[in-house]
Amino acid sequence: MSTAKLDFIREYEVKIQKEWEDKKSFEIDSLVEDDPEHPKYLATFPYPYMNGRLHIGHVFTVSKAEFMCQYQRLKGKRVLFPFAFHCTGMPIKVCADKLKKEIEEFGCPPVFPVETEEDIQKAKEEKQKQQQNQPTQLADQKQYKAKKTKAVSKQGAGARQWNIMKSLDIPDEEIPKFADTAYWLNYFPPHCVNDLKAFGAGIDWRRSFITTDVNKYYDSFVRWQFTTLKEQGKVKFGERYSIWSTTDDQQCADHERSQGEGVLPQNYTLIKLQVQEPIPEVLKPIHAQGKKIYLVPGTLRPETMYGQTNCWIHPEHTYGAYQMINDEVFICTERSARNMAYQKLTPEKGQYECLATFTGAQIMGAALKAPLAINKTVYVLPMMSIDENKGTGVVTSVPSDAPDDYAALVDLKNKQPMRVKFGVKDEWVMPFEVIPIIDIPGYSNQSAVKAYQDLNIKSQNDRVLLDQAKDICYLKGFNDGVLIVGPYAGKKVSEVKKQIKEELIQSGQAVEYSEPASKVVSRSGDECVVALSKQWYINYGEGDQDWKEKVLQNLAGIETFIPETKKKFEYAIGWLNQWACSRSFGLGTKMPWAEEFLIESLSDSTIYMAFYTIANYLQSDFNGTVPGKAGIKPEEMTHQVWDYIFQDDKPYPQDCKVSKEVLDKLKREFNYWYPVDLRVSGIDLVQNHLTFFIYNHAAIFSAQKQPKGIRANGFVYLNGKKMSKSEGNFLTLYDSIKKYSADGTRVALADAGDGIEDANFVAKTAESALLKLHTQIQWIQETLETAKESLIDEVPSRLADKIFESEINRIIVKAEQAYDRTNFRDALHLVLFDLLNVRDSYKSTVEKMNKQLIMKFIEIEAILCYPITPHFSQHIYNMLGKGSILDARWPVAGPIDYDCLKKNEYIKHTVHSARNKLTLYQKSKSKEFKDTPQNNIKPKSAIINYANSFPQWQAQTLTYLHSVYDPKTNSVPKTNAQIASDLKTQYPELKSLEKHLMSFVAIVLEQIKIEGVEALQVSVSFDEKELLQENMDYITKTLELTDVFDIQEYKYSNQEQPSKPGSQPIPGKPTFTFQ
Repeated sequence: MSTAKLDFIREYEVKIQKEWEDKKSFEIDSLVEDDPEHPKYLATFPYPYMNGRLHIGHVFTVSKAEFMCQYQRLKGKRVLFPFAFHCTGMPIKVCADKLKKEIEEFGCPPVFPVETEEDIQKAKEEKQKQQQNQPTQLADQKQYKAKKTKAVSKQGAGARQWNIMKSLDIPDEEIPKFADTAYWLNYFPPHCVNDLKAFGAGIDWRRSFITTDVNKYYDSFVRWQFTTLKEQGKVKFGERYSIWSTTDDQQCADHERSQGEGVLPQNYTLIKLQVQEPIPEVLKPIHAQGKKIYLVPGTLRPETMYGQTNCWIHPEHTYGAYQMINDEVFICTERSARNMAYQKLTPEKGQYECLATFTGAQIMGAALKAPLAINKTVYVLPMMSIDENKGTGVVTSVPSDAPDDYAALVDLKNKQPMRVKFGVKDEWVMPFEVIPIIDIPGYSNQSAVKAYQDLNIKSQNDRVLLDQAKDICYLKGFNDGVLIVGPYAGKKVSEVKKQIKEELIQSGQAVEYSEPASKVVSRSGDECVVALSKQWYINYGEGDQDWKEKVLQNLAGIETFIPETKKKFEYAIGWLNQWACSRSFGLGTKMPWAEEFLIESLSDSTIYMAFYTIANYLQSDFNGTVPGKAGIKPEEMTHQVWDYIFQDDKPYPQDCKVSKEVLDKLKREFNYWYPVDLRVSGIDLVQNHLTFFIYNHAAIFSAQKQPKGIRANGFVYLNGKKMSKSEGNFLTLYDSIKKYSADGTRVALADAGDGIEDANFVAKTAESALLKLHTQIQWIQETLETAKESLIDEVPSRLADKIFESEINRIIVKAEQAYDRTNFRDALHLVLFDLLNVRDSYKSTVEKMNKQLIMKFIEIEAILCYPITPHFSQHIYNMLGKGSILDARWPVAGPIDYDCLKKNEYIKHTVHSARNKLTLYQKSKSKEFKDTPQNNIKPKSAIINYANSFPQWQAQTLTYLHSVYDPKTNSVPKTNAQIASDLKTQYPELKSLEKHLMSFVAIVLEQIKIEGVEALQVSVSFDEKELLQENMDYITKTLELTDVFDIQEYKYSNQEQPSKPGSQPIPGKPTFTFQ
């Protein structure tokens, strides 16, 4: 693509951006008094981590806030969009230390050893071997220790840090400076600012800051937040489960992971199923030592243990017998034993002694004593769907309430060859029946059996259906289930679940166990475990039920735009519990009362949106080294000062060094801008950051200051693939602007996707957007220059004028609805594609367009496109001499003549149908006119047949369907059999037409999905013949025919026999004959 068009657009983009910056267009402060006509609007985005430049993944989410802010400006609101930079945590320190070590070891610039193909292959093989997670049998019963193999070391090291810095286009001479963590904090934020300015983002940069104790004002703010939480009893100290790096020997937070970001600990109750006589051969040496041996299945439903019928293992998986505390032995996978070694379940932290290894087949049929079970003895049986990388590799079976268990048990009972294959004796399985233990009123007391039957599940291999059944049983069982056995019979499951678990653990029949919900790898290269360690934690979840209830109440008032997002919040709040908020290493703010600890990176970023409201008063630079316009020093921001600013009921502090007048200004700023109107973020952060955001606001701020809106989005792909630097599929914001312009990038971002599913940034979309914008500017320029000659300057009165004006007004209404719902892809297609198509259609139907309408069109196009393409819009405004687009307001849509729009759709459909028919005619004549190009074969005559009514049988069918149509669901809520029966009963004469009848019904039902109730109308609201005559010039011109059409009405007789669909005209759909 030639760069001339790109250069042209970039030239005016840069010029417009400079004007915005010079005029401080996006800097805004509070008003002394609220202005109801111009309310405030505050939108925020999770500050990005400053270990590189912004890429398209970042900016996809940024764009949601940016588009909404620009739209709200058009709606007359006073918009604040602030931005900051996250530096808390381990990543920067890890990278800096890694670079420092490379320089020390390999020189500056470093000369790295060259890896041969053989080295690389060996490393891959070793890595694959380790991932198989298969322990080696230790004849001398040595101990496993958590250690890194060479393959893991290489994986952890990944690419050399020096080379990573080079890939960021950092010159060799500057790279050594990044060995100092402070340099990162000063290098990347300015690049971030420049890139977003080049993007055209409407950000108030006065309020920007970096996190960590480098910025003393922000550091003080976070210390106030945590002191407040601790005073409320919401920060506690004690043992808790957290994702743990065994290499770093500390909690591994999201930003410190190379894999598994967002993954949390999954807690299980391990049920101790004691091995009984006869002891399996492979376990006899251990049993002879007097040790108690247990299979330890992990369960999320300890309340169902009354209904155990057996225990499942995978016959081909490798299991181990591991020494635990109290001289007990657990049978499980090595992976789960490694986790247990960090949860005080083994004699020494980090060590797990393996007494024997064996396959599942070697302990098949083992007799077990199962806690709480009505069956005194249960047996070990095979289940082929067990995942050795989840839980302990051992599963207890409760077929009454677990569909997987019921399906596997049915398979074993019904399939004698399967029992023979795995050596399963009949007495281990055949006597065991489903035991009802939980009644779900109105559903069943054997929910798994019912779900299995309702979903028509055939075997344990019906994975999709079994997952559906599992969801049904778990939700119904927890929410509605009532125990019908045991000491808690008559109690709801939701009321006693926790108590049953605690009693099992206290009685020694179970232990608590946790593991990463999925694989997590730290940036140091080790696969993380879950560790039970003493640390500071925030008491989210069950530990503070009042707080949790308050959060749920606040969530109900938050607009999430997409229903599924709210469901994800409800789910996250349902399971979220204590969260470790302290760590030992990295960058950040120290715990105010325990300065040997740092506050981790997800915990210092939950209410900083409030800091934005006053940041420009406190500081004049990102680091807070220069005081802001209030002239306050960091040390003057005491706990009491923060209280006074952010709390409604706190008095002006005594002995305060800052005047009340100044603090009142800060308090006013906060009260004016808060609450947050829109928080945008990735959907993956619902499970942590966004839920923490709601929790902490509920704890610290008044009811009036709670968040109003949260818009989540999915991950973004680049050209249909995941972004990856190593694979060359990566795009920074800087490079995208350089290639496609700011507005071209913005169009591709808007077009990438609207929902919470993964989106797709397509380079060709950005390229075509650039061309479209350039073409439109050229057209506007030419139109303005030739308006006197090319446009009619009179009051719009023609049908085409009315259609064009109604289409513009319709798009204004629909675009407003799309922007309001943050459906920016829909908005883009309306304002940049549909609007131009409407213009083109208008242009093709008239000899000269109307000047008033075209000038209106150009101005409205600029305004409607502004949220997505602000530079394009401002350039149009400059061409029109209208001043700043920032002063424009969303247009009020004029009347929409829907009758005219129907006529327009009719004409478009007529032309489309005629063109298809003409093409078929030309193709049929191509042999007869061999020397004539097919497109040049013209008919001598043509007939348009229209009909004012349907054949009687079709009219009767439509009348019936209209009578049963449901407008709420836009459907006919009846089966085909019911429809056929009703029609034959109501119209007996239709019995002989049943085949044609149901074909017609099928067509109509499909049309309803597109057209709604309009598909059921038995006539049109206009005179078809008159409309065809009025538009005959346009029709013949479009089809490139001379005036050969003859318009004829087709009338149906009462005895009209059904014909092939589309062969005869019906109201609104004429047919064509060419000769």
